Amino acid sequence: MKWLALIVLVALMAVAFFSGLLDRVDLAFIQQNRDQLQAFVLARPILSVGLFILTYALCVALSLPIATVLTLLGGFLFGVWIGLLAVVVGATVGATVLFLIARSSLGDPLRQKAGPLYQKVASHMQTNAVGYLLFMRLVPIFPFFLVNIVPAFFGMSVASYALTTFVGIIPGTFVFVNLGQQFGEIASVSDLVSPQMLIALGLLGLFALIPTIYRHIKPNAEAQP
Repeated sequence: MKWLALIVLVALMAVAFFSGLLDRVDLAFIQQNRDQLQAFVLARPILSVGLFILTYALCVALSLPIATVLTLLGGFLFGVWIGLLAVVVGATVGATVLFLIARSSLGDPLRQKAGPLYQKVASHMQTNAVGYLLFMRLVPIFPFFLVNIVPAFFGMSVASYALTTFVGIIPGTFVFVNLGQQFGEIASVSDLVSPQMLIALGLLGLFALIPTIYRHIKPNAEAQP
């Protein structure tokens, strides 16, 4: 029974990838239909936010590679602050659903077959899980899909995972939601990622690791005469 959710998830991913849906939901398609989308938001603002959050959560849970486009769209349709909240809530819900499915379907078999190395890494991860996950959320060089499921294999609690995800994706989301207000002027998503942005988020991620590094160094320092 625990495999049912994973099977359904994989089936929905296959439908999304092979139905051609992803080819339609891109920057050009949304720009062509932006007037209709804006009109719908003006006519039904609360429903629009709810549908956007649900859509974003579903896309994250299915690991569909359109999160950046949807983040820009959130800023374009709802403005910076409502767009930021809608994206962060949707992403957190979707990531947590994926985390729970991975933990229930894959976590236990992995732990049962794992050797001493896994146990050592798991012990370290459980002690510093929040710091490591926050670092991976803040630094946009790690695939979002992998960051969503890796903590599930090391026994991280749902509450810590959800809270760290919510906080950790705020800085990067804010940048793209803000850029989304110039949605009509964006030619390519790849053009939005600058070295300066990556360096800034990387430094923020390193700052988040300071408590973890300190806890790792402190016992070694105390052991020295």
